[in-house]
Amino acid sequence: MELAAPGLGASGNGVRTAAARSSAPGPGASLHAYDIGVLVVYFIFVVGVGVWSSFRASRGTIGGYFLAGRSMTWWPIGASLMSSNVGSGLFIGLAGTGAAGGLAVGGFEWNATWLLLALGWVFVPVYIAAGVVTMPQYLQKRFGGQRIQVYMSVLSLILYIFTKISTDIFSGALFIQMALGWNLYLSTVALLVVTAVYTIAGGLTAVIYTDALQTVIMVGGALVLMFLGFKEVGWYPGLEQRYQQAIPNVTVPNTTCHLPRPDAFHMLRDPVSGDIPWPGLIFGLTVLATWCWCTDQVIVQRSLSAKSLSHAKGGSVLGGYLKILPMFFIVMPGMISRALYPDEVGCVDPDVCQRVCGARVGCSNIAYPKLVIALMPIGLRGLMIAVIMAALMSSLTSIFNSSSTLFAIDVWQRFRKKATEQELMVVGRVFVVFLVVISILWIPIIQSSNSGQLFDYIQSITSYLAPPVTALFLLAIFCKRITEPLARLTWWTRNHPRYELEKEAHEDTPGTSEMEMPPGVHPAGGGGTQNPSQGPEQHGAPHRSCGKLLWGWFCGLSGVLEPALSPAEKAALELKLTSIEEEPLWRRVCNVNAVLLLAINVFLWGYFA
Repeated sequence: MELAAPGLGASGNGVRTAAARSSAPGPGASLHAYDIGVLVVYFIFVVGVGVWSSFRASRGTIGGYFLAGRSMTWWPIGASLMSSNVGSGLFIGLAGTGAAGGLAVGGFEWNATWLLLALGWVFVPVYIAAGVVTMPQYLQKRFGGQRIQVYMSVLSLILYIFTKISTDIFSGALFIQMALGWNLYLSTVALLVVTAVYTIAGGLTAVIYTDALQTVIMVGGALVLMFLGFKEVGWYPGLEQRYQQAIPNVTVPNTTCHLPRPDAFHMLRDPVSGDIPWPGLIFGLTVLATWCWCTDQVIVQRSLSAKSLSHAKGGSVLGGYLKILPMFFIVMPGMISRALYPDEVGCVDPDVCQRVCGARVGCSNIAYPKLVIALMPIGLRGLMIAVIMAALMSSLTSIFNSSSTLFAIDVWQRFRKKATEQELMVVGRVFVVFLVVISILWIPIIQSSNSGQLFDYIQSITSYLAPPVTALFLLAIFCKRITEPLARLTWWTRNHPRYELEKEAHEDTPGTSEMEMPPGVHPAGGGGTQNPSQGPEQHGAPHRSCGKLLWGWFCGLSGVLEPALSPAEKAALELKLTSIEEEPLWRRVCNVNAVLLLAINVFLWGYFA
C-alpha cells in the first residue's frame, strides 16, 4: 500500500533541491521590516503562551507532566489534534501533490474525520477505563507480558525519530531557508531549541496550549493565502478553467505528461487507471488512518488528557471540523499555484525543471512556497512564514512530549522498576534533549538523500507497519477471546464493575497507579517526594540558591512534600480517573455534533466525487 506516498513522498524532491541550489534567488533579501516584526511578535506569543501554560498544571507528577493533569477541555484538545498532525511537511506535500494531480489527495484529510470520531467514541473510552497513559501500556495490560510493551515503545520511538521528526525538520527548515535565506542549520537549531525549552519545562499542558495558538495562526494565515489565490484565478470556476489550461510552454515531444489530469477535480478516481484509485483511498487509507488517529501515542495522548470523556469527544469533533479545511487552504492553493505559474510549477522538460528548482523530475513541490512568495504582500509574507514555523513547531512539540512519555514509562521503568516519580520526570525531560541532538545530527543525512527517496522510504515503511498494528489494536478492543484478562480492557467490558480493576491495580507494574494521579497528588509510599533518600532539600530547605530554584522549577522538582493518600482515598481517586460516565446533556451535545460533522463530510465527498 503506497497511499501515503503522494503527500510526503513527492514533497521532498523539489523543495530540497530548490532550497539547496546556490543559484536560486533568495527571497530572504527582500523580507521587509514588517515581515520581521510579525515573526518577532509570533515568537514572543509562542514563548509567552508556553511559559504561562507551564504554570497551569503540576509539572512534578507523571499525571501532570505527561497527561496535563487530566484537566484539559475540548477546545485545546481539538486544536492540538489538528496541529499535531499538520506539520510543515503536510503543507509542502499536500500542495505539491494537489498541483500535480488535483483534489484526490485531499481525501487523506477528509478520511481523518471518521477516524477522529472513532477515537472519541470507541477507542478512548476503552483506554480511559483501562487506566493507561501509553498505548504500549494498554497492550501490556490487555495481552500480558512485558515484551510487547517494550517492543512497541522502542518501535514507536525509532519511527518518531527517523520519520516524523525528520520529515518536519526537512520541510520546515527548507521552507524557512527559501523565505528568509537563513542557513539550514541555523534555522533548524533555532526552532528546535525554542520548541524543546517549553516542551521540557511545561510538559503536555504547555504543548497543548501552544498547539492551540499555533492552530489559530496556521488556519488564519493559510485562509488569507487561500483567498488571495482564489481572487487571483477568478474563484473556483476560474480555477477549474485555468488549471486545465495550465500547460507549460516547453513540453516533451510524444508525451502527455504536460497535460493536467482530466479527473483533477474528482475525488473518486478510476480503480485501475487512477493515480489514487478510489478503493485504495477509501478502504486502504482507512487502515493507515486507524493506526495514525486511534493508536498512535502522539494523537491519543491528547485525548487522554481530557477532564472527562465528553471533553475527549468534543475535542475529536473539533479536530474533525478542522481536518476538513486543509483541502481548501493547502490542496487547492497548490492547484492555484500551478494555474498561475505553469512554466515553473508545472514544468516537464528536465532541463527546464533543473533550472527552475534543481530537480529534473518536476517542480510541483515548490507550489506552496511559490504562491507565498509571489502573492503575499508585505507583512502577510511574515505571517505565512510564521504559519510554516507554527506547523513545524506544533508537530515537533507533540512528538517530543509523546516520545518522552513512551521512554520514561514504557522503557526506563522496565529497567528501573523502583524509579521514583521525580526520577521519571527528569528522565523524560533529558530524553527530549536527546531527541533534539539526534534531530540536529540527522540533518546531513536528510540533505544527502537523493530525489526525495528518504520520504518514499518513510512512507513505504509506514505502509508496511500500519496494517498489523491496526489489526492488533482492533483485536485487543473488540475480541474478548484473545487472552485471559477482560476487565474494562475491551469495548464490551469497558463498563464492568470496578472491583476487577482494583484487583488488577495491585498486580500492576510499579508506579502505574501514580500515572493516573492528578497534579500534586501522590499515593502513599509511591511518589518521589516520599523517598527519604532524596535528602533534606526535598522538604523545602530555606537555603537554596536562585540557580537551584530555577533548575528545580524547570525540572518540576518543587521540593515540597505532598500529603499521602489513605488507601480508601487512593481507591476513590483511581475509580474517578477511570470513569467513562457522562452527563446526559453533554453526551447528547457530542452525539448531535458528531452526526452533523459526518453529514458535512459525506456531502463534501459526494460533491467532489
